[in-house]
Amino acid sequence: GDTAGCTFCHTSPEERCSTCHQRHQFNPAVARKSEQCKTCHWGKDHRDWEAYDISVHGTVYQVNKWDPTQFDMSKKLADADYVGPTCQYCHMRGGHHNVQRLSTVYTSMGMSNADRGAPLWKEKRDTWVSVCDDCHSPRFARENLQAMDEACKDAGLKYTETFKVAENLMLDGMGEPMPKDLAPDWSGQH
Repeated sequence: GDTAGCTFCHTSPEERCSTCHQRHQFNPAVARKSEQCKTCHWGKDHRDWEAYDISVHGTVYQVNKWDPTQFDMSKKLADADYVGPTCQYCHMRGGHHNVQRLSTVYTSMGMSNADRGAPLWKEKRDTWVSVCDDCHSPRFARENLQAMDEACKDAGLKYTETFKVAENLMLDGMGEPMPKDLAPDWSGQH
């Protein structure tokens, strides 16, 4: 099940127009809505949609998305003047189709303890700030980036501590595997 789920999104989606544009409709206005990203970017392994949806930006989008004076999806992204950012507005800035070009510097796939000051990340971080300063000050964007760095560092430490506790339980003989009839299935349910 997990493999099939991964394959659905991870077979060169950037090469398939229908990933965002809906095969039978191919309406650019539909592709400009944040819900199109939700098709792949949600769930247990990457909670991008959930993070956006509960953020200030996501809330502004959800409240105003039906009002064409606030979100005129008929306009090209380069011409858009939205009341708040959609996924596409930031990640496909100006209508550029390479979403990875403006991806964030964070990931849930094992990078929580990466050195954020490494030269490798400088260009991505500067680009991230330049996207935010379309609407915010560069200082505001840099302060938020720093706050996210600290949150990632704290989360990484807690993650490491948790594994140490589990390791110690196993060494003390208290970490017996869960009986098969109580083991969670692939979705985490019993």
